[in-house]
Amino acid sequence: MRKALVVGIGNIESMKLEGAINDANAISAVLETDGDGSPNFDVKLITDMKKEIVKSDLKGAIKELFEGDYETALFYFSGHGFLNDVGGYVVTSDCKNNDEGISMDEILILANKSEIKNKIIILDCCHSGKFGNSSLTGNNTSINKGVTILTASKDSESAMEINGQGVFTALLLQALSGGASDLRGSITPGSVYAYIDQALGPWSQRPVFKTNVSEFVSLRKINPPIPLETLRKITEYFNSQEEEYKLNPSYEYTHESAIDENVTIFKNLQKFERVGLVIPVGEEHMYYAAMNSKSCKLTALGLHYWRLVKNKKI
Repeated sequence: MRKALVVGIGNIESMKLEGAINDANAISAVLETDGDGSPNFDVKLITDMKKEIVKSDLKGAIKELFEGDYETALFYFSGHGFLNDVGGYVVTSDCKNNDEGISMDEILILANKSEIKNKIIILDCCHSGKFGNSSLTGNNTSINKGVTILTASKDSESAMEINGQGVFTALLLQALSGGASDLRGSITPGSVYAYIDQALGPWSQRPVFKTNVSEFVSLRKINPPIPLETLRKITEYFNSQEEEYKLNPSYEYTHESAIDENVTIFKNLQKFERVGLVIPVGEEHMYYAAMNSKSCKLTALGLHYWRLVKNKKI
């Protein structure tokens, strides 16, 4: 079972955030189902649209999230982050001087102690990169096995908001909607971070990624760009990683010598080419490789998926 606590706090007097509630609503909606509409996370959504979110209530919800024996628990927060000499905080509605909200260290302790297999913390707030850093030394504190942290910015940076949406969450939504998917349709914390990292560039706020896992859990699945039954044929067409697949005009459906079985194979090979799994040898396009009786071969990415299929991981 998979559960998620999604929180948006933006209606704090004197420092309102237009995007926090919008972000939480959007993240909740995308996490609830996979791309084919099947259930994904059981989401508990909390925002201060109609009611303040006080420290005690939010702390109770976080404790409940990390309780039990589940496969995955995900905590997402959009709102204000606060940093002082003691550490970092996610700000709650009842914040005041010297009691700004819930300590990031305390949230990490709850995640570290949890018996849930995979614990994922995603923070879109200023100074969120402080999460997982020691308040005393500035170095990484112990992140127990199964914990993954993804934050919008470094501990010294603000998290930007544009047009009523956090810049980080806008990219996170794109990643979860398919931008960070692999060819199996799987979206992991690592692929999400890579997507956001590349999109923000060196001069923008910098996302932070920390993890202690031996294998990434999938955050969401979408319909793969190639049906899996087609992708599995890669080991049928290429018996070894070094082998080239020989082509001839009978593979091209417009040629008078076209053979139906070859045409079907060629269409699949062209699908492989479109997603970077194969390239023609000695020709610029697959069409000419067939018409001129050349061949095609696996790319580096194709070798990766060939091994996955060969090892029955797809």
